[in-house]
Amino acid sequence: MTQEELDALMNGDVDLDLETEAEVKTEESNTEEDALMLEDVKIADYKPNPSVVWPPPPPNQEHKVVHQLDDVTKDSELKATEMMDKLESINNFFADSESLLKEINKAIEKNIDIFSKLNEKFPNVESFSEALELNNQAKKSSKEIVGNLQSGQDEVMMAMDAMQYQDIHRQKIERVINVMRALSRYMSSLFEGKIDDKKRVSSAVHIEGDSTADVVSNDDIEALIASLGQK
Repeated sequence: MTQEELDALMNGDVDLDLETEAEVKTEESNTEEDALMLEDVKIADYKPNPSVVWPPPPPNQEHKVVHQLDDVTKDSELKATEMMDKLESINNFFADSESLLKEINKAIEKNIDIFSKLNEKFPNVESFSEALELNNQAKKSSKEIVGNLQSGQDEVMMAMDAMQYQDIHRQKIERVINVMRALSRYMSSLFEGKIDDKKRVSSAVHIEGDSTADVVSNDDIEALIASLGQK
């Protein structure tokens, strides 16, 4: 019994014989509020301190382990899918560019054929020889571009293969989640009682030997009983 409870008894505000319906409802309401307190704890109410082990983080949405792991697997899978789609688009751009270069190479080959004949027929015309040289250089550059595009496609394929780690990590995280859920069910079953928690007697605020502050001594209780008997 606290000092506040003792004062209430002394003032006659509390009936010792009967517990009113309002008090019962108040206790039930307090019990429900206590049960919901853990769910409604805001992240701002908890300040993590690496040097302090207790109390642990509140079991709100930000600290529920399985929820967090589920979010990690979900978000990672979404981002991995987006990354694979981007890599596939890049690979398609490379393939399309290679096809376009093949068409350009056909035109270059035609130009080389024409300017070769013109240069043979008119060796003194410098423009024909210059045009032939430019087309030969363009053909060489085109081959280098095709080689670079093919190398880019190879790199994309290797990146796609490397992205397979995401699926492996997802499977490992799901394995951890399943183990944690199994442990949770085991612990719940281990500590399960025959009496409903709502019907259990609440814990004592103070037990003899505790260092609880603001409690009423036996002398105070005896004095209270004596004063009530005089009324």
